[in-house]
Amino acid sequence: MQTFKKLKQYYWPYKKFFIISTVFLFLVTAITVIYPIILQLTIDNVVLNQQYDWIVPLTLAFFGIMLVKAVATFFQQYMGDLFGINSVYKMRKVLYGKLQFLPFRYYDNAKTGDLMSRLTADVETFRFFLSFGFAEIIRLILLLTVTFGVMFYYSVPLTFATMISLPFLFFVVYKFDRAVHPAFRNIRRSFGRLNTNVQESISGINTVKSLSREEFQNQKFNISNEDYKDRNIFTSNIWAKYFPLMEFLGNFCVIALLSLGGYFVIQGSLKPGELVAFYSLVGYILWPIMNLGFTINQFSQSKASGERLLEILEAKEDITDKEHAYSPERLEGRVEFKHVSLRYAGEDNLSLTDISFEAEPGEIIGLVGATGSGKTSITQLITRFYEAESGEVLVDGRNVKDYSLKALRGNIGFVLQESFLFSSTIKANIAYGRPDASMEDIIDAAKRADAHEFITQMPDGYDTVLGERGLGLSGGQKQRIAIARAICLDPSILILDDATSAVDMETEFKIQGAMREVMRGRTTFIIAHRISSLKHADKILVLENGRIVERGTHEELIHGNGLYERVYKIQFQDQKAILQGQRG
Repeated sequence: MQTFKKLKQYYWPYKKFFIISTVFLFLVTAITVIYPIILQLTIDNVVLNQQYDWIVPLTLAFFGIMLVKAVATFFQQYMGDLFGINSVYKMRKVLYGKLQFLPFRYYDNAKTGDLMSRLTADVETFRFFLSFGFAEIIRLILLLTVTFGVMFYYSVPLTFATMISLPFLFFVVYKFDRAVHPAFRNIRRSFGRLNTNVQESISGINTVKSLSREEFQNQKFNISNEDYKDRNIFTSNIWAKYFPLMEFLGNFCVIALLSLGGYFVIQGSLKPGELVAFYSLVGYILWPIMNLGFTINQFSQSKASGERLLEILEAKEDITDKEHAYSPERLEGRVEFKHVSLRYAGEDNLSLTDISFEAEPGEIIGLVGATGSGKTSITQLITRFYEAESGEVLVDGRNVKDYSLKALRGNIGFVLQESFLFSSTIKANIAYGRPDASMEDIIDAAKRADAHEFITQMPDGYDTVLGERGLGLSGGQKQRIAIARAICLDPSILILDDATSAVDMETEFKIQGAMREVMRGRTTFIIAHRISSLKHADKILVLENGRIVERGTHEELIHGNGLYERVYKIQFQDQKAILQGQRG
């Protein structure tokens, strides 16, 4: 029950629905136990003693309690549903909010499909138990209590005889729970992996088809699908093994009842109607206990789902606002690194080692180096996507930890190498970081990113609704909209992470020309593989294996006989060869 205790804050605020449902459940249970009593009176008084004047009162009583039970059942189930639905509404809301604020470090190892499975299938499994599982447990306790009370009233010896096999039945149910819970936990995990497989395959369908890897993806899916099937079969085997045993033990109660009860009727110490009523009451005990397997099934599934939900809810938010965090409306844009080192979670080696540099407001800083050299890591420390292991990252003379995340990131425009666009209008995508932007601001940003022309040529212009991840646009078009989004934010610090990698050189030249005006007055970090993108930078940092190995202007570095010069010569020769080929 530890899982349910930890999740109590999400369902206990709606306890009034649960309490009302339980009150009506008491009423339904009490009425249920009245049925055998009416049956006993009908047999003993009406049939055997021929007291036919009892027919009308018994008929009206039976009709009345059926009507009351129908109304009570409605409210019991409806209130139970309200309890479950409201609880998971709050839980899903908190889960989604938690995912929004978890640090990048969490997503380094998380799988999208698995997270989606937790927010959908696992939440629904937990809701089903809140709505119905709790009620079944209470119903079982009430039925056993009230039914045993009536049975003791009819015959104490017969009641004890009927209970002989119940301890064995409860023991089997306990063993069943111990076996089935880990099985259902494995099923939930396997389903998460299966979901991840499907999500990755669909998201990367272009890559799959372009590399003719359809068969490989099929085999990969089949492995996950077979694992999910095997785990379900294993769980079904547990069910198939324990349920016949529970039914076998339950039938001992019936044998004891019919044998001893029949003897008592012959001896005259028990009336025939009481024996029939007793038989019905035994059913009220046996079926809930045997149905306890289904309830335990629900409990085990909900517990396994709850554990998976807690893994998200209890995940550490290690990058948060400190108390009384500084929240300026606008930053100047001065950035300074003081002996900064960074190590990503689970890695032995440092990704950045002893990085130190200064960037004055309005300066353009170029970052160049091989893949994995630490270029993006530097910019991710400025935005506090990750925290430095040692050293200080300062913005306007303050440690970035002193700022509120909203104020810090709200002053930083970020264009990633892979442009992500939402399934919304182009206008909404450009204004995503600044929802109150006017149409004039949106158009101005698009023009500066060289996106206005192709946007106006689309069917609905800026109101054109994009497909998932910008489906329907070329890579260059998506990149330009992402750049427009960063410009529209009007940031103090602009970070371009290989932002023109998906556009041709002519478009890159146009964008760079438009963005020179945008960069004026803003501290800009440009990560680029093309040297041509860095020529106008005030300062260029050359990184290798997480260290700054060269620094200077473009003119200084191309004559520095270092890594930058070698890269420049290679790219210059490539461009020269391309131009000669075009002339030829």
